[in-house]
Amino acid sequence: MKHRVLVARKIFDDAINLLARYFDVDSNQKDAPVSPIQLVRKLQGKAGVITLITELIDERLLAQCPELKIVCNVAVGYNNIDVKACTRRGIMVTNTPGVLDDTTADLTWALLITVARRVVEADKFFRTGKWKGWGLMQFLGHDVHHKTLGVVGFGRIGKGVAKRAMGFDMRVIYTDIQRADEATEREYGVMYVDKRTLLRESDFVSLLVPLFPETTHYISHAEFALMKKTAILINTSRGPVVDEKALVKALKDGRIAGAGLDVYEKEPKCERPLLGMRNTVLLPHIASGSVETRTKMAMMAAQNCIAGLSGQRPPNTVNPEVLTRY
Repeated sequence: MKHRVLVARKIFDDAINLLARYFDVDSNQKDAPVSPIQLVRKLQGKAGVITLITELIDERLLAQCPELKIVCNVAVGYNNIDVKACTRRGIMVTNTPGVLDDTTADLTWALLITVARRVVEADKFFRTGKWKGWGLMQFLGHDVHHKTLGVVGFGRIGKGVAKRAMGFDMRVIYTDIQRADEATEREYGVMYVDKRTLLRESDFVSLLVPLFPETTHYISHAEFALMKKTAILINTSRGPVVDEKALVKALKDGRIAGAGLDVYEKEPKCERPLLGMRNTVLLPHIASGSVETRTKMAMMAAQNCIAGLSGQRPPNTVNPEVLTRY
């Protein structure tokens, strides 16, 4: 008898078809999250679930879904999943690392340049018919080349962002809980510094850390006070890494020059004052949003699910200690 698997939210047909070769698939092909009550109801009798970051998998849900054996998140981050609770119940948790690194690094740079050169603001000015001709003082932004880029979190995406900075002849400094080896630092042309030094010296601060309790509000009032008034903050990690109320105040008070955000503390909403600020660029969580990358993510989640429910080791297991129980 085939295992039953739930796809909690719309994903690509290729991934659905792959899952259907092995399982009895119940697929919610609406591109909107289901309510917690609906999710529990749909998970009854299911051995596996494909989740997006919009689905909360917590202790309360798990207690009502005793047949669940694997949760496969279509994302690198998994802060929507209580991994400890899953581990206690012997439930495998997987993610989709690696395939979105370059795409996210590209989007990080798109945000950085867009904020620095006031691209969105200038585009809107032109489209609304306000432009009357070239002027020396129009839409003056900030140069990117030869500036200092501070990378917070020197993982795969952080390395990708640093690599792209080479083309702009930037000085790149980074901070992380663990320093990279000398060979890696030479390869990417980066220098390790502590958090305070990075914030003081960077013209651009790129946040690329996972969301953990220790990274929640990693950037708040004290951090903005350290930054240059000409600095620009870019967040393509997770929303709660930045204290949005503190960000609003920093922007209003001129503590920093601008911000580019792809993620928010309470998605899909943000602090309302951000919406009216000309020195912000706000994107709807699209860092991995290319056809190629999102397809790879969905296929990877499907492959994780197939392996886990076939008695094999899923390629991207977040809690490998569970595997010893199978």
